[in-house]
Amino acid sequence: MKIQKYFFVFAVAFISMCFYNIAYGQALEEYLKKGDNYLDSEFNNQKALEVLQAADKKFPSNWEVYWRLSRTYVYVAEKMPDNSGEKKDAQLAVYQKAYDYADKAVKIAPDKSVTYVRRAVANGRIALFKGVFSVSGIVNAVKADCQKAISLGNGGNYVQGLAHYILARTNDKVSEKWAPARSVIGLGWASMDNAFKEYSTAIKICPDYRMFYLDFAKAYIKEDEYTKAKEMLRKVIDSPKHDENDDEQLAEAKSLLEKIKNK
Repeated sequence: MKIQKYFFVFAVAFISMCFYNIAYGQALEEYLKKGDNYLDSEFNNQKALEVLQAADKKFPSNWEVYWRLSRTYVYVAEKMPDNSGEKKDAQLAVYQKAYDYADKAVKIAPDKSVTYVRRAVANGRIALFKGVFSVSGIVNAVKADCQKAISLGNGGNYVQGLAHYILARTNDKVSEKWAPARSVIGLGWASMDNAFKEYSTAIKICPDYRMFYLDFAKAYIKEDEYTKAKEMLRKVIDSPKHDENDDEQLAEAKSLLEKIKNK
């Protein structure tokens, strides 16, 4: 009888735990979907931030919440109003928050590509603010995170495409400095050939993202490859809207196309 009693208690506890886990997972999923909808469909960064902050309190130390918070803080920083001479410092502080959350996500889920991609995005913004050639360690960390995300190969097409795109942008930006000079600070690996290769790969994986085509076009313009640049700019115009910045990118593409139409 005692054995049967213990078995019954164990079974009840096990079933209760299963129901709890299911309910926990469903509740978390609702928060994540709501946050994603605010960001990806309504482009309401503040609402997304509120939802994800609430999720962080309810489901602490969750990597899915952390990388989304990182993404949201990047978007918030991008849209901060330019109403103060202190804007740059304020933006940098928000980008640092984005980095901190992504770093936590990496530590909790080191087998997920998206965590490395979000850390690379935040670090990339920080490097641009501080000056790429004054923070070579951060730039190298961006490269390493992108390569790690690509080697893991998970997260879906957008995550993988974004990893290649960030790697392309990094090579593109670093290549602006004379190669021997940047070799001294550990950035001699960058080249426009690498940038073109990574842009192409990003577009192959995600063929309808305006920002991929626009930056590829700008890279071609820097190299006086105007025919190829025009092709990329037309792709920007033909691609659908995915991001809150896509309208600005569309306008920029049309303007650039007009400027180089006779070249």
